[in-house]
Order: sequence, then C-alpha cells, then structure tokens
Amino acid sequence: MTRFILPITLSALCVSTLAVAHTGVQNPAVLARMESMKVTQDSTKVLGAMVKGDVTFDAVIARAAAETIAKEAARTKSLFEGQETDPKSEALPTIWEDFDDFNAKSRDLYAVATALSVSLETEEELRTGLSQIGDACKACHEAYRE
Repeated sequence: MTRFILPITLSALCVSTLAVAHTGVQNPAVLARMESMKVTQDSTKVLGAMVKGDVTFDAVIARAAAETIAKEAARTKSLFEGQETDPKSEALPTIWEDFDDFNAKSRDLYAVATALSVSLETEEELRTGLSQIGDACKACHEAYRE
C-alpha cells in the first residue's frame, strides 16, 4: 500500500496547486495548458479516490478517467509548441530547450494511460496503473515544472 501513497499524494498536491495557479493568468495559451493539466489531475484524482477506497472501484469509470488522461497527454505537444509564458506559469524554460525529451515524457504518459484505458479490469490493475501514471507525471514535473 505504501507504494501507492506517493502517486496519491502527488495527485492531491497538483490538484490544489492548479486551482490557485489559474488565478490571474493573462496569457490564453498558458491558461489552455493549465486547464489541460487540471483535467488530467481531476481524472487522476478519480483514480486515486478508488485506490484509497474513498469511492467504490468501478472499472468503467476508471477506464474513462484513464482515457481522459491519455487524451490530455496527446494534446501536450501542441499546447507547449509555442514558447508562451505568463507570470503565473509554472512551466520552466527547459521545456523548449529540450522539447524532444519533454514530448517523449508526454508520450510516456499517453502510453501508460491508453493501456490502462483499454485493459483495466481489477483494483490491482488500477493500483499498478495509477502508480505508472504518477511516475510519468513526476518524471515530467521534476524536469520541467517549477
């Protein structure tokens, strides 16, 4: 169970951070990126609530949440292609210095979430999948987010 605490904690922190981060954003491109990340975090929160037992496991709902994460991950490259910035942005300039790696990390999240969205049947698969989603998010955030 302890191996699932980190992804759940990261998800909760990201959700609370994103809610505050949207306030006062002026650049529409940055706002679109933040809104996409919020959708991803909301879907991750659904999965986390099932893993924690706060809500009953439902494979259909979990697969839908994973599918939403995959769709948002697929949008990441296009959302970040422009070197847009805003004082409220948490995106580091290193995104554009190593855009290939940044894009590879978003593809990793896409692959994990897509696999989960089509194959998830059990709570154990959800636990494993959420851990993989958390790892993919963490890899990108550690390198490219303030």
